Amino acid sequence: MRSRRRWAVLAVGVAAQTAASAVVYGVPFLVPSLRDERGLSLAAVGIVVAAPTLGLLVALIAWGAVVDRVGERVPMALGLGVCGVLTTGLALLAPRSLAVAVVLLVLAGIGAASVNAASGRLIMGWFGVEERGVAMGIRQTAQPLGVAVAGLVLPTLAQREGSFVALGWPALACAVCAVLVLLVAADPPRPSRAPGEAPPASPYRSAVLPRVHAASALLVLPQFAISAFSLEYLVREQGWSPGTAGIFVAAAQIAGAAGRIGSGWWSDRVGSRLRPMRLLAGASAAVLLVFSLGDLTVGLIAVAAIAAGSVITVADNGLAFTATAEIAGSAWSGRALGVQNTTQNLVATAAPPVLGALIGASSYALGFAVAAIAPLAAIAVTPVRDEPVPGRVAARERS
Repeated sequence: MRSRRRWAVLAVGVAAQTAASAVVYGVPFLVPSLRDERGLSLAAVGIVVAAPTLGLLVALIAWGAVVDRVGERVPMALGLGVCGVLTTGLALLAPRSLAVAVVLLVLAGIGAASVNAASGRLIMGWFGVEERGVAMGIRQTAQPLGVAVAGLVLPTLAQREGSFVALGWPALACAVCAVLVLLVAADPPRPSRAPGEAPPASPYRSAVLPRVHAASALLVLPQFAISAFSLEYLVREQGWSPGTAGIFVAAAQIAGAAGRIGSGWWSDRVGSRLRPMRLLAGASAAVLLVFSLGDLTVGLIAVAAIAAGSVITVADNGLAFTATAEIAGSAWSGRALGVQNTTQNLVATAAPPVLGALIGASSYALGFAVAAIAPLAAIAVTPVRDEPVPGRVAARERS
């Protein structure tokens, strides 16, 4: 019988990921105040916004290698603590030099990357294969929760206290979560190796895991097509007020978080991560094409597609992470999850400007129709036939 402690570990993991996400993805909510305070151009604030994400990208695989070697608890607490201390320093100093602020944010992102690499692996170790989909789905709600919290809190604080000063609050959350990780998030038991036994071979010797990474990266495009442009579309093309559009998008984000949990439950029930993932890829392509049709004909159809797409296009995320960790095995899951995070974040960084340029040069209908090619390609790339069956996964974990 599995320990009930696993749910406490999951709760702390979600809290830690939420706090780290509020720092890494909360900086865009400071843009209006930064521009007012310092007279910055959009290009300049773009550098500030990209800084923590850059730190995240360069450190994910390295943190994964660390947690594979020494365990999850200490690296996660250390990285959170570093993120909290550096962001607190930024808040207290509020440096006049933009270069100093950018460096501190890059380093904070490097610290935050430990949570991405370790929290997923921690949950994989504490939860059995029969409930792991739900657990990882719950863990994957942390990023939208962090963005939602940042969106609700940081703009007001930035206006009242100053742009960088506002980051002191998510910095404090990181510090508190670092302590909670040390107190609650014990490392799960690891399979032991006999003396002289060779370490497990790299899972990258076959094409299965790279195909999972590739399919997941392709599925980032429809996700960001919806999330990056839905507010702008509703305001500019459908004539909604910014307040009404913001409430609509926020509600859709909450529904999307619930969808991640639902897809995890589905994968546990059917005993597969990749079959539901492939079906969701088809649904993502369909919803983008329906949006394109609605943009050309009846606007209400496009609005309905945004609502549906906010749930469908993010539902695969936890499935890909769970499949990655199960295919990689406990000895390699930290590094594999680091690669998974890196490929997704690379596409997430490139998707909005590329898709925005295409839409600007043509139309929303054409831009979203082109974006539908990515999930259609993901259908072909997802290695459903080569997925380890749950029985083999469980047997390997017991060995």
